[in-house]
Amino acid sequence: MTAPATHGAATSAARRLPLPGFVDGTLLTLVIAAVILWFAPSGMGRYGTYVLSLWLVMSVAVMGLNLTLGYAGLKSLAQAAFMGIGAYATALLTSKVGLNWYASFAISGLITFAVGLVLGFPALRVKAHYLAFVTLAFSTLIWLVLRNEQWLTGGVFGLSNIPRPSFFGLKLDGALAFHRFVVVVTFLLAVVLWWMIRSPWGRAFTALRENPIRAASLGIDTRMYTLLAFAIGSAYAGFAGALYAPLVEFIDPSPFSLSQSFFLLLMVVAGGAGYLLGPFIGALLGVVLPEWLRFAGSLYLIIFAAIVMLLLIACPQGMSGLLERGWAKLTGKKEGAR
Repeated sequence: MTAPATHGAATSAARRLPLPGFVDGTLLTLVIAAVILWFAPSGMGRYGTYVLSLWLVMSVAVMGLNLTLGYAGLKSLAQAAFMGIGAYATALLTSKVGLNWYASFAISGLITFAVGLVLGFPALRVKAHYLAFVTLAFSTLIWLVLRNEQWLTGGVFGLSNIPRPSFFGLKLDGALAFHRFVVVVTFLLAVVLWWMIRSPWGRAFTALRENPIRAASLGIDTRMYTLLAFAIGSAYAGFAGALYAPLVEFIDPSPFSLSQSFFLLLMVVAGGAGYLLGPFIGALLGVVLPEWLRFAGSLYLIIFAAIVMLLLIACPQGMSGLLERGWAKLTGKKEGAR
């Protein structure tokens, strides 16, 4: 692959990478957040720790969709399906085959990368919302397989007794121990994405979103980078599934339905598509906010929907865009200044 010499299309899009105050400090921000999350569960109880871990797992899935949509501009409605593939692959490999979690994690990522690569071929032929229809059909197919192929997936009864990983012989059975493990894995995956976005690959993905014709004129292999963006985003969903399975220790098809793919898409948009920190903010809104609103009883979903709608109306670029504008006003810099 030829390293892209992007300037025109990629420069205009570069302003949408991280928030201005974190342009050179995004890695430091991730380190600080990881340290805070390492100690955050203290005094929160088992369920509070579970919610924090679930937020991080969903952040990994949203990171992949953010790469696909936010940077490469590809509309996918199959992220939950890829997450389901990763979760079931990990569950089967660890509980039935007897592989350790680390090997299962790598295999889950490879499987979803390969499936994403194959499914991504329609992205080279169809445009805009037509790709969304292709991924919608794929998502429905995967959900039907998970639900009906009882001999493999357990059907509606699911798979139980999914073991948690060990670390140097220490079994991570406790909620706090496994949460800290999730923190480390999420941090490493975020660092890989941070590096990727700043590499020639990341500039190529951004140029594809901004102007594919100009990107091709700059020598970017648009076909190859389109496939890579889709496949890598799918692999991140597989990694999220590999973390989700031991987190809940029981999986069934319901968390991997088409509605969950729409919910993950909502997290990308609400957090800020095309921002490195957007997935964490979007997943925070999608996972933690509903828990905070449970004091409202049966009305909590209505309140949550109203908050999200008002947010999208007031901040079409998501929370990251709102924070970017606030930082620009505070520092006197132009939005997106590096």
